[in-house]
Amino acid sequence: MRIVLVHPNYHSGGAEIAGNWPPAWAAYIAGSLKAAGFTDIHFLDAMTNNLDDEELARRLTELQPDLVGTTSITPSIYTAERVLKIAGECCPNAVKVLGGIHATFMYLQVLDEAPWIDCIVRGEGEEIIVELVKAVADGNWTERRREIKGIAYRDGDEVVATTAAPTVKDIDAITPDWSLLEWNKYIYIPLGVKVAIPNMARGCPFTCSFCSQWKFWRDYRVRDPKKVVDEIENLVNEHGVGFFILADEEPTIHRKKFIAFCEELIARGLPDKIKWGINTRVTDILRDEELLPLYRKAGLVHVSLGTEAAAQLRLDRFNKETKIADNKRAIELLRQADIFVEAQFIVGLDNETADTLEETYRMARDWDPDLANWAMYTPWPYSPLFKELEEKVEVFDFSKYNFVTPIMKPAAMEREELLDRVMNNYRRFYMRKALFNYPWRGTGFRRRYLLGCLKAFLKAGVQRSFYDLGRVNYWGPQSKKSVNFDFNPSVRPIPASTEDWVSAVEKAAETRLAKQEEKRPEPAVAGKPDKTPEDHHQTEHLSL
Repeated sequence: MRIVLVHPNYHSGGAEIAGNWPPAWAAYIAGSLKAAGFTDIHFLDAMTNNLDDEELARRLTELQPDLVGTTSITPSIYTAERVLKIAGECCPNAVKVLGGIHATFMYLQVLDEAPWIDCIVRGEGEEIIVELVKAVADGNWTERRREIKGIAYRDGDEVVATTAAPTVKDIDAITPDWSLLEWNKYIYIPLGVKVAIPNMARGCPFTCSFCSQWKFWRDYRVRDPKKVVDEIENLVNEHGVGFFILADEEPTIHRKKFIAFCEELIARGLPDKIKWGINTRVTDILRDEELLPLYRKAGLVHVSLGTEAAAQLRLDRFNKETKIADNKRAIELLRQADIFVEAQFIVGLDNETADTLEETYRMARDWDPDLANWAMYTPWPYSPLFKELEEKVEVFDFSKYNFVTPIMKPAAMEREELLDRVMNNYRRFYMRKALFNYPWRGTGFRRRYLLGCLKAFLKAGVQRSFYDLGRVNYWGPQSKKSVNFDFNPSVRPIPASTEDWVSAVEKAAETRLAKQEEKRPEPAVAGKPDKTPEDHHQTEHLSL
């Protein structure tokens, strides 16, 4: 049985300015399929190789697979749907499968706008895809599909979603097939080396309202640190990888295992061969102040911090559980440990103003991170914050939900002004860095890395790919009136389907609330209140 996996050709002008990122999903899916005995697997990275529809059609026609699979985050959904439409035209007998976070929660809309898709895999794909491929190989998958957990499909006019599959409990048993990728294509521009995105943990125990990862993965699970290092050692020795970023939402959550991971890297001498970066929370950096030298010794050179918002009001709105002063302190600690730090700001909510944008710039100046990134708030249609802001969301063209396009329109400014002011923050921040910081701060690796980051920004600027500026016709403050975000106004969303999708964090909250209800006193008698103010406060807290 022949299987072809395709990574959609979608570009946004965001994270890709630092290089071409290897599609890890293909390696993980292929690894599970090969372990189950399906070895005739091919991978087409249409994004990295910039394959147009005609070239994709040609390659699929040559391969004539029995199954074509692709994935999609929200902004690439239309491109992924197009991939499977082309597959249906070129390979009429192939089963067309879509996975990923957007399709997991928005399968009703996806199957409505792309009825040619045969099956949607909801949630983690490694175990579900094996069951699906076995049924396809047996030639009776349509008869057995209602028995396969974790999928959605059309059956005539009906959309069927089977029982949600359990999460992958033994994630140490998953062995990705990294040989499937063309490693010479995945280069991290700041260092000019091959880059990988391995996975140490899945899920997150926190519930940031703008995020959906904790909801998608449901359970928080951490791999054996030695297994992760085995994988990294293989990436170094077999594929020449010189830099990696852990794909985890926050790999430092499990402190003990993260320490063991660092110690294992050091014991094997890997920091001399490979450097790495992570995303994490400010609170973890403050917690691990004394451990930062160990992390640096293990090869950690880049930390992206979710500082998020300049106004404390917004930190509270995002459920970040951090304070403004904490952000500055965390950046200072990382700088002292010789770890490059990137401050992440979320901008573009409905209450954004010129003053709040200026405040983020002043904070970036004051905190003095090595890098700063202003990401446009993107209201994932399956996130908790979307429900709160739904009436204020006017754009439902998901191809623009990419962190660089202003989806929300602030009450106090137009989208064009929002983009211009964000670009002004970038211009001022990186101009100062280029003139007074990067060329002069430190020697050796530090200087090379900072100049490499500047090179990545300059390259994206010259190519007009940064922030998708070329496509929206932004050339500077003088071009504000000619900016065209090219939204498709005809798209109207079908609500996300999350009723059967409850995360471990939500289950824990429900359990605590149930126990609280059990302890509640009997109804009041003789004028006595049946709930104290303390009871009221606790109940409200648990229901948030």
